[in-house]
Amino acid sequence: MSQPNLHVKQGDNVKVISGKDKGKEGTILQAYPSQSRVLVEGVNMIKKHAKPSQSNPQGGILNQEAPIHVSNVMPIDPKTGEPTRVGSKVENGKKVRIAKKSGESLDQ
Repeated sequence: MSQPNLHVKQGDNVKVISGKDKGKEGTILQAYPSQSRVLVEGVNMIKKHAKPSQSNPQGGILNQEAPIHVSNVMPIDPKTGEPTRVGSKVENGKKVRIAKKSGESLDQ
């Protein structure tokens, strides 16, 4: 089974459109295409109980992000700052993602 293509990439600015963090904006820290999930900065925070280790001698409870489903996020249009759908077009032999609202390129 092949991995699904995600409409967002690592480094994209996205807005959460559903769930407990609806309305929050953040940058994608990591994408997991095989599970159709993304890790968004400051979104879906969980408490992780860590045992004392060499890197963390104190141990304790850590706050960290958990992945959310990719269908719950929308990329932010670089021109208008609003969430937008993603389209694609070929520019000088290369396929690029474009924002449907403004036609602006999402790939830097």
